[in-house]
Amino acid sequence: MKISLLEPLGVPESVIRQLSSELTKAGHTFVYYDKKTTDQKELAQRSKDSDIVMIANNPYPDEVVEAAEKLKMLAVAFTGIDHVGLAACKKKGVTVCNCAGYSNETVAELAVGLAIGVLRHILPADSAARTGKTSAGLTGREICGRTVGIVGTGRIGTRTARLFGAFGANLLGYARHESEEAKAAGVRFVGLEELLKSSDIVSLHLPLTDETRKCFGKNKFDLMKPGAIFLNCARGAIVDNDALADALNNGEIAGAGVDVFDTEPPIPENDPLLHAKNILLTPHIAFASEESMLRRAKIEFENVRAYLAGNPENICKF
Repeated sequence: MKISLLEPLGVPESVIRQLSSELTKAGHTFVYYDKKTTDQKELAQRSKDSDIVMIANNPYPDEVVEAAEKLKMLAVAFTGIDHVGLAACKKKGVTVCNCAGYSNETVAELAVGLAIGVLRHILPADSAARTGKTSAGLTGREICGRTVGIVGTGRIGTRTARLFGAFGANLLGYARHESEEAKAAGVRFVGLEELLKSSDIVSLHLPLTDETRKCFGKNKFDLMKPGAIFLNCARGAIVDNDALADALNNGEIAGAGVDVFDTEPPIPENDPLLHAKNILLTPHIAFASEESMLRRAKIEFENVRAYLAGNPENICKF
């Protein structure tokens, strides 16, 4: 079979060659493109005659799936698959496998890092230190003893809860299905309204679906405490970012830490979050660490090997 990796995976090329060697030794053709492209015609060209296509978080829309006539399996080196043309995959019977689990630790750590950054005024404090100012007005708040609400208690949400729990936080959780693992981490499940009203920190960990798109809007921020902070390391499109910016600018909540936006960075100059008060922004880096990139690459190639062996793993239902 022809297997095409259409974009870099954030690891050295030597790692790609090492991981792909088993495929080539088994007689398969492996093609690697070391430069990313979003051009649909180029993506279609790269996918031509490929039985298996490997991508990361680069958009791979329906039109490209349809153009890939031989495509049987799409290996996605990412947790979410909302950037994939799932309608065309379903129509063509393409098996889609993701790399769920590769970024649990790194996303959870960034969520906690953003919380600390906002609570302890790290960016204003850095600016003060560099400009001859003092600590005046920079008294922060601790995580210990505060209530953290985890919205979405999958693997990443549960790991985030464990990290906040290690700081001494009280943990609330909301999810469609209550997780025994989250309960073991100290999470007490409540309704979403109670979580929002009771939490000092709200950390969002939902997948992006038709149901969750823009589900976090003004009505949700209105329920939060004036001193609460909001964290989003999940998907930008889950949140009405105009409503979030308004809540920050009007003092309805005290701060926010955001890693994801309506579009992939670079962030447009007119994005409301760029001009909001008391917000700490990162350009979609939650998933990216040296360790997570290596884990992701290994899972991606293992998914391909498992599919070729007739025992596909990490199959996505859609």
